[in-house]
Amino acid sequence: MAVLFGVLAIKAMAAYPDKSIKFLVPWPPGGATDQVARILVQPLTKELGVSVFVENKGGAGGNIGTQAFVQDKPDGYSILMATSSTNAAGPHLFANQGFDAAKDFSPVVLVCTIPNIMVVPASSPWNSMKDLIADSKQNPGQFTYGSAGIGASQHLAGAQFKTVTGLDIRHVPYKGSGPAAIDLMAGHIDMMLDTGSLNNINAGKLKALGIASEKRIPELPNVPTMKEVGVPMVANAWYGVMLPAGTPKEIAEKLNAAFNKVLKDPEVKKRLQSIGAQVDGGSVAEFTKFSHSEIGRYEGIVKMSGAPKE
Repeated sequence: MAVLFGVLAIKAMAAYPDKSIKFLVPWPPGGATDQVARILVQPLTKELGVSVFVENKGGAGGNIGTQAFVQDKPDGYSILMATSSTNAAGPHLFANQGFDAAKDFSPVVLVCTIPNIMVVPASSPWNSMKDLIADSKQNPGQFTYGSAGIGASQHLAGAQFKTVTGLDIRHVPYKGSGPAAIDLMAGHIDMMLDTGSLNNINAGKLKALGIASEKRIPELPNVPTMKEVGVPMVANAWYGVMLPAGTPKEIAEKLNAAFNKVLKDPEVKKRLQSIGAQVDGGSVAEFTKFSHSEIGRYEGIVKMSGAPKE
C-alpha cells in the first residue's frame, strides 16, 4: 500500500501543475507587492501552462493574508508574494503575527529588491530634502508620513528617518501602500518613503526628493541618495515567493525553475526595473538561507528604527 501511495504521489508531482494557481498578495491592489506579482503572472502562466492569478487579501500590515495563506493546502496551487515586511520585520514588530516566519513557509525564489524613495505630493512646497527637513524642524509634530501598515517597509524606513534626523513627524498607517499613495497624491498626508511610487513620480503626480539606497538608481538619475543630502540611512524591501510549509520539495524546485526563467526574460526584467526593482532570482537553497538570515538581520533594523512592538 505504501508503495502504491508513493507511486501516486510521484505521478501527481510529475503532472504538476494541472490546474490554476493562486498567487496571494497580502496587500491591497496598487502597491509595490501587487505590482511585482502582476508583472509576473502572465509570463508565469505561459511558462507553466496553467492560469496563474493574483488574489489580494490585505490588512494588518500583510498579516491577515499571510495568516490565511499558511493554512492553505501545501500542494503548490497556492503561492505567496512574501515581503521583508511580513516575513522578516514582522516577527520583531508584532507580539502575535498568527504565523511563524521561520517555520510556516517553504521558500521558492527571491524575486527582487526595491529601495525606499522619499516622495511628496506634486503640489508640495518642498522641492528638496533640505526643504522637507527644515520645515519639519520648524514645525514639530505637524507633518505626517504614510505607510502600508505597521511593520511595512514604509513604516520602518519612516521610523529610521525620524531616528537619524531627530524629526518629530507622525506615522499614519494604511491597509496597503496603494491606499497610502492615493492619500499622499491628494495631499492628505505629507510624505512617504515608498517602494512602489516610480510610476506616479514619472507621471508627475509625486515628487521624489531622496532615495534610501547606496547609490542613485538609473530610473531617477537626478534624485540624490539620502546619504548625499546628509541623511545617513539605507532602506529597501525585498519580494520573494513562498509556499506553505510541507509542500513537496519537487514542487518548490519546479516553481523555482519557472520563476528563474521568467525573471531572465528581457521584457519582464524591463518591466520590473521600470518600477525601480533590482531583479534577483537564484536557487531554493539560496532563498531559504537568505530569508532565514533576514529574520535575524531585521531585529537590528527594527530596534534602530525605534518602531514600537504592537
